[in-house]
Amino acid sequence: MKRFLIFAVFALFVPAAFAQLPPAPVGDPAHPETVIEFGAPETVIVETQDGDVVFEALIADSDTERQRGLMFRESLADNEGMLFDYQEVQTVSMWMRNTLIPLDLIYIAPNGEVLKIIANARPHSLRSLPSDFPVLGVLEVRGGLTRDAGIRPGDIVRHAIFDNTEVAVSEEDSVTDEDANPDGDVDADVPAAPEEE
Repeated sequence: MKRFLIFAVFALFVPAAFAQLPPAPVGDPAHPETVIEFGAPETVIVETQDGDVVFEALIADSDTERQRGLMFRESLADNEGMLFDYQEVQTVSMWMRNTLIPLDLIYIAPNGEVLKIIANARPHSLRSLPSDFPVLGVLEVRGGLTRDAGIRPGDIVRHAIFDNTEVAVSEEDSVTDEDANPDGDVDADVPAAPEEE
């Protein structure tokens, strides 16, 4: 009897684990012939303990672009990726439908802090890959790259969507009034106006 119950449970749940979705219709972002126009790649910088890691990432900031993601890509260079901009802070979930290559998913807080990383997400998997935290963005990069580059939770991702791209100017690099006018003369670099006759 015990064997029968185990077999019955196995028979019920195993097919669901291997189920595939029906093919998406033409026009759907999940269909390989549907053309999705992403803009030009943008620079995304991840500040790690070992130094900056720079990516040229496509930006997915519309529902259609986020639905397509990196589906059907056959390769991804180490400096390439895709930054998903959710435009509102929310808990999100990703999957690997129609994704041909393993990816690392980097879940990012509104201030740019890396909150969670899922490494080597399995191609074609329909398993839900949740953020577990409210995020503003997700950066997808080549599978295994976060380990190779030393990217960890707590690192900072710099991009305009996180409003953190301002580079602080150090005191040594800033120009003071004294630097511009060492003699202290007021308007020393402005020529004197000609005298009226």
